[in-house]
Amino acid sequence: MIDENQLIELIKELCLGDKVELEDIPDLNLYMDQVTNFIDEKLSNLKRNDNDKILTKTMINNYTKQGLLMPSNNKKYSKQHIILMILVYYLKQVLSLDDIKLLFEPVLKDMSNIEDDVISLDDIYSIFLELKDNETEDFENFISSNIRSIKEKTIEIEKETQDLAQLFLIVIMLVAQANAQKRLAEKIIDAHFKNKDI
Repeated sequence: MIDENQLIELIKELCLGDKVELEDIPDLNLYMDQVTNFIDEKLSNLKRNDNDKILTKTMINNYTKQGLLMPSNNKKYSKQHIILMILVYYLKQVLSLDDIKLLFEPVLKDMSNIEDDVISLDDIYSIFLELKDNETEDFENFISSNIRSIKEKTIEIEKETQDLAQLFLIVIMLVAQANAQKRLAEKIIDAHFKNKDI
């Protein structure tokens, strides 16, 4: 039988270990190597494999060319740059860079002038962290409910293969949920951010 508590603990591990608080982000300008080291250290538990990279110099240069980041100031990056890089990291797990740009453009109007933003980057990031925390609790409830359902539906399967069948169904359920959420995010971007003069 699948141990529901083990999965809940795994969720907590995943969600608690990737939190970079606003006050943890240096409020001084850093060189590119310092930025990549900082983000790699703070988000290292998000790596699936040890040799995976969270952020590289090439990524930073590409994000700047695509307008997702404002250019560096004398090859130094500010706290705002780092916040954007962290947000881009999370968003690109689900969205294309083109969609992220569409999402950022009307809210972060002029990357070089944060004064005219619809909502400040600090506020966006703080709210993001709060929503992420809320999502953890909701996700635990979702998992518990669906594990009970999966266990009921697999009760007739032979004991030797029951765990494997349950794990397979859990993965399928998670992928279905992730796909639904991704599609909804894309629909919102298409309906409200694409080809809009905001």
